[in-house]
Amino acid sequence: MKSSSRFLLIVLFSLFFIGQGYSQQTVCKFGIETDYYKIIPGKKVKAKPIKWIQVNTDEETWKMKGNELICSGHPIGVIRSEKEYENFIMHIEWKHMEAGGNSGTFVWSSAEPNDAGYPSGVEVQMLELDWVNQHIKDGVKPPIAYVHGELFGVDGVTLVPDNPRGKRSKSVENRCKGKGEWNVYDVVCVEGTIKLSVNGKFVNGISKSSQKKGYICLESEGAEIHFRNLRIVEL
Repeated sequence: MKSSSRFLLIVLFSLFFIGQGYSQQTVCKFGIETDYYKIIPGKKVKAKPIKWIQVNTDEETWKMKGNELICSGHPIGVIRSEKEYENFIMHIEWKHMEAGGNSGTFVWSSAEPNDAGYPSGVEVQMLELDWVNQHIKDGVKPPIAYVHGELFGVDGVTLVPDNPRGKRSKSVENRCKGKGEWNVYDVVCVEGTIKLSVNGKFVNGISKSSQKKGYICLESEGAEIHFRNLRIVEL
Protein backbone atom coordinates (compact mmCIF):
# COMPACT_ATOMS: atom_id res chain seq x y z
CA MET A 1 0.00 0.00 0.00
CA LYS A 2 1.35 3.41 -0.89
CA SER A 3 2.19 5.72 2.01
CA SER A 4 -0.35 8.31 0.83
CA SER A 5 -3.14 5.71 0.84
CA ARG A 6 -2.10 4.46 4.28
CA PHE A 7 -2.15 8.02 5.61
CA LEU A 8 -5.65 8.58 4.20
CA LEU A 9 -6.93 5.43 5.89
CA ILE A 10 -5.43 6.50 9.22
CA VAL A 11 -7.14 9.89 8.93
CA LEU A 12 -10.50 8.29 8.08
CA PHE A 13 -10.31 5.83 10.97
CA SER A 14 -9.32 8.64 13.34
CA LEU A 15 -12.28 10.74 12.25
CA PHE A 16 -14.56 7.74 12.68
CA PHE A 17 -13.50 7.07 16.26
CA ILE A 18 -13.57 10.75 17.15
CA GLY A 19 -17.10 10.86 15.77
CA GLN A 20 -18.05 7.77 17.77
CA GLY A 21 -16.75 9.30 20.97
CA TYR A 22 -18.64 12.51 20.38
CA SER A 23 -21.87 10.71 19.58
CA GLN A 24 -21.71 8.79 22.86
CA GLN A 25 -22.13 11.92 24.98
CA THR A 26 -22.85 10.99 28.60
CA VAL A 27 -25.66 13.06 30.09
CA CYS A 28 -25.44 11.77 33.66
CA LYS A 29 -25.24 8.76 35.92
CA PHE A 30 -28.68 8.03 37.33
CA GLY A 31 -30.04 4.88 38.93
CA ILE A 32 -28.43 1.52 39.63
CA GLU A 33 -28.50 -1.96 38.13
CA THR A 34 -27.76 -5.39 39.50
CA ASP A 35 -28.14 -9.04 38.50
CA TYR A 36 -30.99 -11.12 39.93
CA TYR A 37 -28.64 -14.00 40.74
CA LYS A 38 -26.49 -11.72 42.88
CA ILE A 39 -29.38 -10.85 45.18
CA ILE A 40 -28.73 -13.15 48.12
CA PRO A 41 -30.67 -12.68 51.38
CA GLY A 42 -28.48 -11.33 54.15
CA LYS A 43 -25.70 -10.17 51.84
CA LYS A 44 -24.94 -6.68 50.60
CA VAL A 45 -25.66 -6.37 46.88
CA LYS A 46 -23.09 -4.52 44.80
CA ALA A 47 -24.90 -2.38 42.25
CA LYS A 48 -23.54 -0.47 39.26
CA PRO A 49 -24.53 3.08 38.32
CA ILE A 50 -26.37 3.51 35.03
CA LYS A 51 -24.97 5.90 32.43
CA TRP A 52 -27.37 7.85 30.24
CA ILE A 53 -26.45 8.78 26.67
CA GLN A 54 -27.67 11.82 24.75
CA VAL A 55 -29.91 10.96 21.79
CA ASN A 56 -31.70 14.10 20.61
CA THR A 57 -32.28 16.58 23.46
CA ASP A 58 -30.05 19.41 24.78
CA GLU A 59 -27.43 19.56 27.50
CA GLU A 60 -29.74 21.88 29.48
CA THR A 61 -32.69 19.46 29.25
CA TRP A 62 -31.44 17.23 32.08
CA LYS A 63 -29.86 17.99 35.43
CA MET A 64 -29.21 16.12 38.64
CA LYS A 65 -30.34 17.67 41.92
CA GLY A 66 -29.55 15.47 44.88
CA ASN A 67 -30.97 12.04 44.05
CA GLU A 68 -33.42 13.40 41.46
CA LEU A 69 -33.02 13.64 37.69
CA ILE A 70 -34.93 16.70 36.52
CA CYS A 71 -36.12 17.00 32.91
CA SER A 72 -37.19 20.44 31.67
CA GLY A 73 -39.34 18.93 28.91
CA HIS A 74 -37.62 20.93 26.16
CA PRO A 75 -36.79 20.12 23.47
CA ILE A 76 -38.86 17.00 22.81
CA GLY A 77 -36.71 13.89 22.59
CA VAL A 78 -35.05 11.17 24.68
CA ILE A 79 -31.89 10.04 26.43
CA ARG A 80 -31.04 6.34 26.63
CA SER A 81 -29.21 3.88 28.84
CA GLU A 82 -25.62 3.08 27.90
CA LYS A 83 -26.36 -0.64 27.53
CA GLU A 84 -29.21 -2.74 26.19
CA TYR A 85 -31.52 -4.85 28.35
CA GLU A 86 -33.62 -7.89 27.55
CA ASN A 87 -35.25 -9.54 30.58
CA PHE A 88 -35.42 -7.24 33.58
CA ILE A 89 -37.48 -5.51 36.27
CA MET A 90 -37.38 -1.72 36.39
CA HIS A 91 -38.45 0.33 39.39
CA ILE A 92 -38.80 4.07 38.74
CA GLU A 93 -40.49 6.92 40.60
CA TRP A 94 -41.69 10.08 38.86
CA LYS A 95 -43.71 13.23 39.41
CA HIS A 96 -44.97 15.89 37.03
CA MET A 97 -44.60 19.54 37.97
CA GLU A 98 -47.16 20.92 35.50
CA ALA A 99 -50.88 20.20 35.07
CA GLY A 100 -51.40 17.95 32.07
CA GLY A 101 -47.67 17.15 31.78
CA ASN A 102 -46.59 14.47 29.31
CA SER A 103 -43.63 12.09 29.45
CA GLY A 104 -42.76 8.42 29.59
CA THR A 105 -40.08 5.77 29.49
CA PHE A 106 -39.27 3.45 26.59
CA VAL A 107 -38.12 -0.15 26.97
CA TRP A 108 -36.51 -2.38 24.33
CA SER A 109 -35.66 0.73 22.33
CA SER A 110 -33.38 1.05 19.31
CA ALA A 111 -32.37 4.64 20.18
CA GLU A 112 -29.02 5.81 18.83
CA PRO A 113 -27.35 9.21 19.26
CA ASN A 114 -28.60 11.85 16.82
CA ASP A 115 -31.70 9.84 15.83
CA ALA A 116 -34.53 12.16 14.84
CA GLY A 117 -37.92 11.89 16.53
CA TYR A 118 -38.89 9.07 18.84
CA PRO A 119 -37.03 5.74 18.57
CA SER A 120 -38.67 2.37 18.17
CA GLY A 121 -39.58 0.48 21.33
CA VAL A 122 -42.46 0.07 23.77
CA GLU A 123 -43.51 3.23 25.58
CA VAL A 124 -44.73 3.21 29.17
CA GLN A 125 -46.81 6.38 29.34
CA MET A 126 -46.55 8.98 32.12
CA LEU A 127 -49.29 11.62 31.91
CA GLU A 128 -50.44 14.04 34.61
CA LEU A 129 -54.10 13.75 35.67
CA ASP A 130 -55.25 17.06 34.18
CA TRP A 131 -54.27 15.88 30.70
CA VAL A 132 -57.82 14.59 30.14
CA ASN A 133 -59.31 18.03 30.87
CA GLN A 134 -56.90 19.66 28.42
CA HIS A 135 -57.68 17.22 25.59
CA ILE A 136 -61.46 17.22 25.32
CA LYS A 137 -62.40 16.51 21.70
CA ASP A 138 -65.90 17.03 20.30
CA GLY A 139 -67.16 17.42 23.87
CA VAL A 140 -65.77 14.04 24.92
CA LYS A 141 -63.22 13.75 27.73
CA PRO A 142 -60.77 10.84 27.56
CA PRO A 143 -61.26 8.28 30.36
CA ILE A 144 -59.03 9.03 33.36
CA ALA A 145 -57.46 5.55 33.23
CA TYR A 146 -55.83 6.47 29.90
CA VAL A 147 -53.66 9.16 31.44
CA HIS A 148 -51.08 6.93 33.03
CA GLY A 149 -49.60 3.53 32.42
CA GLU A 150 -50.70 3.12 28.82
CA LEU A 151 -48.43 0.74 26.89
CA PHE A 152 -47.92 0.93 23.14
CA GLY A 153 -45.47 0.19 20.35
CA VAL A 154 -43.58 3.07 18.74
CA ASP A 155 -42.07 3.33 15.25
CA GLY A 156 -43.23 -0.01 13.87
CA VAL A 157 -43.07 -2.13 17.02
CA THR A 158 -46.11 -4.41 17.22
CA LEU A 159 -47.59 -6.09 20.30
CA VAL A 160 -50.74 -7.66 21.71
CA PRO A 161 -52.45 -5.42 24.33
CA ASP A 162 -53.92 -6.96 27.49
CA ASN A 163 -56.56 -4.22 27.67
CA PRO A 164 -57.02 -2.96 24.10
CA ARG A 165 -57.60 0.66 23.16
CA GLY A 166 -56.98 0.20 19.47
CA LYS A 167 -53.37 -0.96 19.18
CA ARG A 168 -52.57 0.34 22.68
CA SER A 169 -53.14 -1.23 26.08
CA LYS A 170 -54.83 0.94 28.72
CA SER A 171 -54.70 0.68 32.50
CA VAL A 172 -57.75 -1.02 34.00
CA GLU A 173 -57.73 1.29 37.02
CA ASN A 174 -56.55 4.83 37.71
CA ARG A 175 -53.94 4.75 40.48
CA CYS A 176 -51.98 7.84 39.40
CA LYS A 177 -51.33 10.81 41.69
CA GLY A 178 -51.41 14.41 40.48
CA LYS A 179 -48.71 17.02 39.92
CA GLY A 180 -46.14 17.42 42.66
CA GLU A 181 -46.78 13.90 43.99
CA TRP A 182 -44.53 10.90 43.44
CA ASN A 183 -45.76 7.91 41.45
CA VAL A 184 -44.14 4.47 41.46
CA TYR A 185 -43.86 2.25 38.39
CA ASP A 186 -42.60 -1.33 38.53
CA VAL A 187 -42.14 -2.63 34.99
CA VAL A 188 -41.50 -6.36 34.44
CA CYS A 189 -40.13 -7.11 30.96
CA VAL A 190 -39.62 -10.78 30.00
CA GLU A 191 -39.46 -12.40 26.55
CA GLY A 192 -41.68 -9.87 24.80
CA THR A 193 -44.19 -9.59 27.66
CA ILE A 194 -44.55 -6.53 29.91
CA LYS A 195 -46.52 -6.19 33.15
CA LEU A 196 -46.89 -2.77 34.77
CA SER A 197 -47.58 -2.02 38.43
CA VAL A 198 -48.64 1.53 39.35
CA ASN A 199 -48.29 2.56 42.98
CA GLY A 200 -48.28 -1.02 44.19
CA LYS A 201 -50.83 -2.75 41.94
CA PHE A 202 -50.55 -4.37 38.50
CA VAL A 203 -52.95 -2.60 36.15
CA ASN A 204 -51.68 -3.17 32.61
CA GLY A 205 -49.67 -5.38 30.30
CA ILE A 206 -48.81 -6.44 26.77
CA SER A 207 -47.41 -9.57 25.13
CA LYS A 208 -45.73 -10.69 21.88
CA SER A 209 -43.73 -7.50 21.37
CA SER A 210 -41.93 -7.65 18.03
CA GLN A 211 -38.93 -6.01 19.72
CA LYS A 212 -37.79 -7.53 23.01
CA LYS A 213 -34.27 -6.30 23.58
CA GLY A 214 -32.88 -2.78 23.55
CA TYR A 215 -32.13 0.38 25.46
CA ILE A 216 -34.22 2.07 28.13
CA CYS A 217 -35.12 5.69 27.35
CA LEU A 218 -36.40 8.60 29.41
CA GLU A 219 -38.57 11.05 27.53
CA SER A 220 -38.66 14.83 27.38
CA GLU A 221 -42.08 15.85 26.05
CA GLY A 222 -42.84 19.48 26.79
CA ALA A 223 -43.29 19.53 30.56
CA GLU A 224 -41.02 19.41 33.59
CA ILE A 225 -40.85 15.98 35.19
CA HIS A 226 -38.69 14.59 38.01
CA PHE A 227 -37.36 11.02 38.29
CA ARG A 228 -35.81 9.24 41.28
CA ASN A 229 -34.95 5.81 42.71
CA LEU A 230 -34.39 4.09 39.39
CA ARG A 231 -33.37 0.46 39.90
CA ILE A 232 -32.94 -2.22 37.27
CA VAL A 233 -32.63 -5.92 38.13
CA GLU A 234 -31.53 -8.04 35.18
CA LEU A 235 -33.14 -11.46 35.08
